Amino acid sequence: MSRVKNVFSKGKAFIAFITAGDPNLETTEKLIPAMSQAGADLIEIGIPFSDPIAEGVVIQNASERALAAGATTDKIFDMLERVRKKTSVPLAFMTYVNPVFVYGVERFMKRAAACGIDAMVVPDLPFEEKEELLSSCQARGIDLISLIAPTSKHRISMIAAGAEGFVYCVSSLGVTGVRSRITTDIAEMVALVKAARDIPCAIGFGISTPEQARTMAGYADGVIVGSAIVKIAEQYGVECVGPISAYVRQMKAAIE
Repeated sequence: MSRVKNVFSKGKAFIAFITAGDPNLETTEKLIPAMSQAGADLIEIGIPFSDPIAEGVVIQNASERALAAGATTDKIFDMLERVRKKTSVPLAFMTYVNPVFVYGVERFMKRAAACGIDAMVVPDLPFEEKEELLSSCQARGIDLISLIAPTSKHRISMIAAGAEGFVYCVSSLGVTGVRSRITTDIAEMVALVKAARDIPCAIGFGISTPEQARTMAGYADGVIVGSAIVKIAEQYGVECVGPISAYVRQMKAAIE
């Protein structure tokens, strides 16, 4: 069983997102093991990018802060190689097609595998074009995660049939960000996936409160939280490890 699949074998999974290098890479290096200890079952690491089209203003600003603080893809890889000596928590990269192509697909995947990356989430990679990265990922045991959105309806079963690791269910139209209400019919979305294939489903985009996490965990196998965590990083800067760990602990408890 892949480490990603294993994440969902112990009950509801809490998946936490951070932007690598926000506020700096030294803090990210401390955050990953701390979040794992606090209860994060899988950690998504955003590679800062100048044009993150799926992201709302919170994560866009985090990318800008990380880039201004000197984060580069190579430095992120170096940092993760050190992190891997401290924790075995499953890790996923959240990135866009362009940074991977600019770095070189084979070179990128080789380094990702070397620092223990278990999965890749690439929001701007259309399902029909996933072969651009899939064979490189598969050759190194990295799951290429498929996303489905509220508009995916007639394509959900096709996407689910070819999915790896888990299916990332996007709860809301638009970009990432904290939302007061989530109105998408998540239950229907998950049912369509499960009808096509028995694969874990995790819900992301907009979840920020323990109440929302508890509700969403009732429909799916896991919840993904990003902007709410990144907001804490923005608020506390280099002092964010403690507050983020406390938040992760609270959210994990809510879904158990």
